[in-house]
Amino acid sequence: MFEMQWPWLLLLAPLPLVMGFIAPKKRIEAALRVPFYQHASQLERQNRLSVGRRPAKLLSLWAMWLCCLFAATNPQWVGEPTSMPSSGRDLLMAVDISGSMEQTDMVANGRRITRLMAVKKVIGDFVARRTTDRLGLILFGAQAYLQAPLTYDRNTVNQLLQEAQIGFAGRETAIGDAIGLAVKRLRDRPDASRVLVVLTDGANTAGVLAPDKATELAQQAGIKIYTIAFGAESMEVPGIFGSRTVNPSADLDESTMIAIAEKTGGKYFRARNLEELDNIHRELDRLEPIEMETETFRPVQTLFYWPLALAFFLSLVFAVSHIWQGRTTQLATTGAEAK
Repeated sequence: MFEMQWPWLLLLAPLPLVMGFIAPKKRIEAALRVPFYQHASQLERQNRLSVGRRPAKLLSLWAMWLCCLFAATNPQWVGEPTSMPSSGRDLLMAVDISGSMEQTDMVANGRRITRLMAVKKVIGDFVARRTTDRLGLILFGAQAYLQAPLTYDRNTVNQLLQEAQIGFAGRETAIGDAIGLAVKRLRDRPDASRVLVVLTDGANTAGVLAPDKATELAQQAGIKIYTIAFGAESMEVPGIFGSRTVNPSADLDESTMIAIAEKTGGKYFRARNLEELDNIHRELDRLEPIEMETETFRPVQTLFYWPLALAFFLSLVFAVSHIWQGRTTQLATTGAEAK
């Protein structure tokens, strides 16, 4: 549907005509004696009798004025109403990027990769599937910071996750601060739509807020927390007398992760490899979304540049014709003087 944002500007269309009556008339007094007056007078008479020359100029000026005026009204083409997703959740993901996430105890396509690389792959796919949720990303190490606020732009959230590197937030782990930051971002969102997914491979070793205190704040704010403990339980490492088996997840604080999930009505998951982590996120995909207030918008395409371009084209034609006419008159005057 065609609309004009400021249609009242069209009332200014007769303004040049009004100014023609209001502007004071100039008095032209003869001050010079022209020896070739007869020839000049004849040329002027011929110029006035030129077919349609003066009306064409006036018509061009009026057309330029109306085009500029029409562009100033900001014409728009407004599309049909489009509905935004009417269901979904506000889901924040808190991802551990502390120093322990560079442990190479994950296997993908037959080669060892770091825990962070595995997380990027699985969560990247998880983000792409959450089509009706507003997603946000918190990265935490020794400090926690909001990398991406809640948004429907899943591509940006995924890109920011892929760009995360070990050490960006320090090499220790501040689980409590990450939960506290999520509470701050989610507490003003609609009830029953606040979800936090915390993925870590260690225990709380840094930060100002303790995990149990952060859990109380989340519980009061009605935030459901799903915790994921990530890391293999056995790993072969080379030694002086041959390889030996170690537990790379010895520092994992499972009891705290279980308590966080139970107190907030969420669920605790344990991922020992890439496949288990992917299965966990597919289970999180089955979270039933809640109904939210439907939002609609109408796409708007601005059209002001079309009349503006026409006015510019007419001004070029007018200028060229004016220059051409001036040169023609000058040549005729020169010929008259020569006679």
